[in-house]
Parts: sequence; C-alpha cells; structure tokens
Amino acid sequence: MRLGILRETKTPPDKRVPFTPRQCRSLLEQYEHLELLVQPSSYRCYSDDEYRAEGIALSDDLGSCDILMGVKEVKLNALIGRKTYLFFSHTAKKQPYNRELLQEVVRKEIQLVDYEYLTDEKGIRVVAFGRWAGVVGAYNALRAYGLKSAAFSLKPASDCFDLEELLQELKKVEMGSNRILVTGGGRVAGGALEVLEAAGILQVEPEEFLSGNFDRAIFTRLDPWHYTRRKDGSAFDFNHFMKHPELYENSFLPYAARCDTFIACHFWDPASPLMLSRDALAGGSLPLSLVADISCDIDGPIASTIRASTIASPFYGYDPATGQETPPFDKGVITVMAVDNLPGELPRDASADFGSALMENVIPELLGARDSGMVERASIAAAGELTPRYNYLSDYLAGRE
Repeated sequence: MRLGILRETKTPPDKRVPFTPRQCRSLLEQYEHLELLVQPSSYRCYSDDEYRAEGIALSDDLGSCDILMGVKEVKLNALIGRKTYLFFSHTAKKQPYNRELLQEVVRKEIQLVDYEYLTDEKGIRVVAFGRWAGVVGAYNALRAYGLKSAAFSLKPASDCFDLEELLQELKKVEMGSNRILVTGGGRVAGGALEVLEAAGILQVEPEEFLSGNFDRAIFTRLDPWHYTRRKDGSAFDFNHFMKHPELYENSFLPYAARCDTFIACHFWDPASPLMLSRDALAGGSLPLSLVADISCDIDGPIASTIRASTIASPFYGYDPATGQETPPFDKGVITVMAVDNLPGELPRDASADFGSALMENVIPELLGARDSGMVERASIAAAGELTPRYNYLSDYLAGRE
C-alpha cells in the first residue's frame, strides 16, 4: 500500500498537513507493508527538509500511490483518476462553488472520502480541526479588542510559531471589565475557553452573567437551551431541538443586552431562530462592540457577519444603523472577525493534533487493520458514481440545483 501526502493546491494555499514528519516516520514503523511519499511544498508548515530528516521520501509524482491525503479541496487538474482521496471537499451540503469538483471526482472514478463525515458507530466525528478554530478565533477576539481599545497589542496568531508562543502573548491582555459571551459546547467552544482562561478572564455561570455586576473581565458559555426556547412554552429538549429547530425561538437577546464581546462557536441550522437580526443590532439597545464569528455563517444567525474575512485581513466593521461594511475600528461600529480557516493560523499544532486522530481512528481502517464501515460512511463518491448514502446529491451533481 502506497500513501501520498498532497501539496495543497487551493488558493490561498493552506499550510496544514495530514501528518507531521515524525508521524510519517511512526506510520512507516508501525505498518511494514506501507510506503509513503510526500509532494514537496515551499509553503507547508513543516519544511521538506523536516520530512527528509525523518527519512521520508519526497516526489512531485504521486501517480504510483493508492491513497492520496491532503487538507483542503484539490484543484481539478491535479486530481488523478481512479485513486482514493481524503480531504475536506465541502460538497456534501451542495456548496455551489464545489459542484465542478464533485463532477470531476465522479468523471475520474475517484473514491472521495471526506474527513468531515468520518464517524464512529455512534455518529461522532473522529477527526476535526475544531479545537484550533476555537483557540485562534478567541485569540483574534482578544487581539481585536486590544486594537480597538489601544489597551494592548498582540501579534497575529499566524505570526506565532506555535501554541506555546501564542499563550505567551496572552500575558499582555488587559480586558478591563469587558463582558464576553461564548456560544456552543463542542470542540470549537472548548478551544475558545482554553484561551480565555489562559488570558486570566473569569468564567461565570449564565445566570450570574445576566444578574451580576463585576469590576473585572468575565465570560460565560451558553448552550442552545440558553439562547433558544420552544415556541409552545414546553421544556427544552435537545434531541427535539436538533430534529425540529423551526419550533424554537430566540431567547438570546437578554444575554446580548449585557455583552460587549460575542464569540460564536455554535452549530447553526438554517431552520433555527436568528440570534442577532439586523433589526436587533440597529435598535441601539445592545452594548455589543465586537463579534468573533468562528462559526462564520454568512447571512446566518448573526447579521453583522456579512462576509468571511481572511487570515491576512481578519477584521472588518459593521455599521448597525445601515447594515453596511465599514473600516474595522471606526467609532460606533461593531468590529467583526469572521475568518473561515482559523486553524491555518496555527498550522503546526493543528496538523499534529489532526494527524494523531487520523493515526488512531482512520489509518487502521484504510490499511485493513480493522473495518467498522467508517471509510464507506465517509465516501461521497466511488467508481464513477455517488455512493448510496450521498445519492441525495444527484441533482446538485447534475447541475439541476
């Protein structure tokens, strides 16, 4: 079995990798029948020399490989027919910008395994970059506050060599009496909480956040039962909420009325209620001045998220009176951070974490050491057609929707 590590081809290029050089060496030691090739790259977070130092072969030509692994979408002209590919394809939700990618995958009879749908028997994802999105997103929120208030200055996360350097930067943080809301309860929110705690910000319960007054910076974390409620007045039921989000309404505004900074880490279903509508933001009653939208749902639950921002230019302003974009730190505007590839700002740590999860959960399935059906469940297409699980994409694939 020959495994190839792809050079990222999406623009702008992503610096992350599926496996670090040391992890590649570990794979070769663990699986005697495995061969491994890495495509050279001038922008990868681990240099070609770091791979060579671990005895890993480099080659531009991966045509002899059985399995090809990257991170982001692969350019159409770089796809090799009749191979097995693993990457984040962003096709299973009918994303229009990747329709041609899926069409090319089917045309070239590629087996496309999407990382996002690699799950265990309970349906829990086994590989994800969520924690790192939360870490970098919360750090960017603190950095934006420092720039807006001129109270301190943090270097961009992308300029930090690794997590250790980023955490050292947090010693500069002085948030005054800022009140911070975090929504969500998964990996993303967990990463955000790591950073807020490392910055010395006090966590309080949601009830305290609503009723208490503090002379220092605080944050609280909200679950769906805090920011939504059933329209019929019945008790909140999480499973019911996941199945019928349209039967719930917004209960977020009381928290927003006591919030200066909002760090959004939640999953949002389009049928769920809005959290901060344009009217709510235009009303003039909310003290909100900064939104770090890690979830980054454009035209979604948070009206100020009007577009994604970039690692190079992470902040923009939103004028609540007009709904228009402004410079990020103008007086009276909401500063927005909506970078949609946040883990790319700490690529070495994020890649190591991701690679460990792949080695534990996915590689044994790919190499035949076990078979739980995981790879099959995550295969969107194979042998020139959609797999049965993803047959709902037929009209999308054909360009009919």
